[in-house]
Amino acid sequence: MAARRPRPRRVESLPGADAAGANLAVVVLGLASAVAFGSGDFGGGWTSRRAPVLGVSLIVQVVGLAVMTLAALASREPLPDAGPAALAAIGGLVGVIGIVCLYHGLAVGRMGVVAPVTGVLAAIVPVVAGVVLEGALPPIVWLGVAFALLAVVLVTRAAGSEGGRSGLEFAVAGGLGIGLFTVFLGLIPEGNLFWPLAIVKLAAGALLVAVILVARQPWRVPRTVMPAAIGVAALDITGNGLFLLAAQAGALAVAAVLSSLYPVVTVVLAVTVLHERVTRVHVVGIAAAIIAIVLIGSASGG
Repeated sequence: MAARRPRPRRVESLPGADAAGANLAVVVLGLASAVAFGSGDFGGGWTSRRAPVLGVSLIVQVVGLAVMTLAALASREPLPDAGPAALAAIGGLVGVIGIVCLYHGLAVGRMGVVAPVTGVLAAIVPVVAGVVLEGALPPIVWLGVAFALLAVVLVTRAAGSEGGRSGLEFAVAGGLGIGLFTVFLGLIPEGNLFWPLAIVKLAAGALLVAVILVARQPWRVPRTVMPAAIGVAALDITGNGLFLLAAQAGALAVAAVLSSLYPVVTVVLAVTVLHERVTRVHVVGIAAAIIAIVLIGSASGG
């Protein structure tokens, strides 16, 4: 990306107009990333039921690395400094652990359980990080945490009443990993876009290759599943790019919380496409998860 040109001053601009525009940009970009993430996670879980999860995850990283590298070269974006590069690499490592756990949980468990629990934890982790870095936790966030705990209890209870594996343990691990990923990605300063995302994919792909080689895990994806895996990769990199733009346009916590609304998309797809059964308790649990995310986000953006 070429050096940014200084913006001309607008003599007749209204006070607060820039702030309002920035807030709108965060909302639009954050929600768009949620749609991409939710659709991609549904596709990742669906694909991982038909192919090894490590293979699907590796394709996601390789395709993302190729796309972001080409975009960086085409836009002539300068290479990031050591600090942003390190943040991207660490984010890639923790992020791929989270995404593998998420995909596996969606594949072996119920999407209607795994997605909300992962989303709640992915929203809480950036807020906790913000508290550590910036100060005390507002009371409304404690209310959000209470709703989050209620959501976990309700969706788990709803799944347990029907028997079968819920995938809750993978949802917890996935939420922690993805939450940490958003923290590191959100700390990357404005002006860095394609190269940091390429570094994220490079670090994640290297870790997957190491695990496959050392642990001798299956990874080959059947040709019939390959188009779906590539589609998941496209949605994943779109979501990452939209989130990074949202985080750079405004508050990290707001961008993280809005992007964490992706479970709504995943659950809707699971119900409409896979015909997963949703009980009343389950609906209340999902609603509690959404309320928790909104409460946490409203406080963080204040």
